[in-house]
Amino acid sequence: MTTKFLNEIAEEVKMAWQELIAKAGVKSGDLLVLGCSSSEILGECIGKSSSLSVGHTVIKASREVLDPLGIELAVQACEHLNRSLVVERSVAEKYALEEVSVVPVANAGGSAATAAYALADDPVMVSGLTAIAGLDIGDTFIGMHVKFVQVPQRIPTKKIGEAHLSALKSRLPRIGGERAKYSFDRSVYEEELAHALKIENGENA
Repeated sequence: MTTKFLNEIAEEVKMAWQELIAKAGVKSGDLLVLGCSSSEILGECIGKSSSLSVGHTVIKASREVLDPLGIELAVQACEHLNRSLVVERSVAEKYALEEVSVVPVANAGGSAATAAYALADDPVMVSGLTAIAGLDIGDTFIGMHVKFVQVPQRIPTKKIGEAHLSALKSRLPRIGGERAKYSFDRSVYEEELAHALKIENGENA
């Protein structure tokens, strides 16, 4: 593994986050989730060739994009830790998340989660959460941690290293059937109100 390869990964990660933020309308204070297989980035089978240097590169690049924007990051650990997540303690407290007792390591949690724990100011592990969007590097399946309803995002960046990249955002569930509206048009409302008042005033005359 070369410095050039790690630099390329860092740039791909930064670009992917920037694309998702723009496409999904992510704003300061929002919580995003990252799933990452360093093995898949290296072109190997998930869980078989974990790389601390790759995991560190991915998390460092992620924070370089998200931290200045005030966007919170949760990093999903692997299935050995039941897909628990690394977050800052402030995030756990803000969202009233359930803390679990474990520290991720490369072969039980994954390199990305291990790096996220190491790079956090005050890390805790939580059993689950509901992010508004996220990136999945290497098909780690982050959907369980993204708010319902999940919507795939087709961003330009398709791979990080050799790993397949997918992106998700969420939207509110739509209710009400075929007559329901999903956006508010004030001019239409005011026109309908004026019409209703005119009729009512006429009836009361």
